[in-house]
Amino acid sequence: MLDRELAELYGAQVKALKQAVRRNMERFPEDFMFELTLEEDRALRSQFVTLKQGEHTKYPPFAFTEHGILMLANVLRSERAVAVSILIIRVFNRMREVLLSHRDILQKLEQLEGRLTGHDEEIQAIFDHLTELVSPTALARKPIGFKPQDP
Repeated sequence: MLDRELAELYGAQVKALKQAVRRNMERFPEDFMFELTLEEDRALRSQFVTLKQGEHTKYPPFAFTEHGILMLANVLRSERAVAVSILIIRVFNRMREVLLSHRDILQKLEQLEGRLTGHDEEIQAIFDHLTELVSPTALARKPIGFKPQDP
């Protein structure tokens, strides 16, 4: 999550949040928090149709992982920050549970796909043979029976 989103959830100013993080950088290793590059920030800004005054700063935002969000609550030390962090961590855990529960289904689908890829050519050959059997033959037959010839 980005710093401005967390600041809104925590009821803090983005500037105060960034100051707290910068004072405690040892608590935020790269797998907890990182700062977006200028190119990433520009790409992120281009996703918005209109820019609201004061909402987009000239400094790139911080992006926090679930562990960084928990550490951020410890740095900010407000009751609201702790409560919101607990809720966010629960959401992350629920997302992980959902993804893990669907992993079995995805593995079975991949196995099924692996078995079916070789059958495409065989099925096409069967359809080709059936089409030949059903379609009328191009050879015209001579009529059967006696036909008097015209004089």
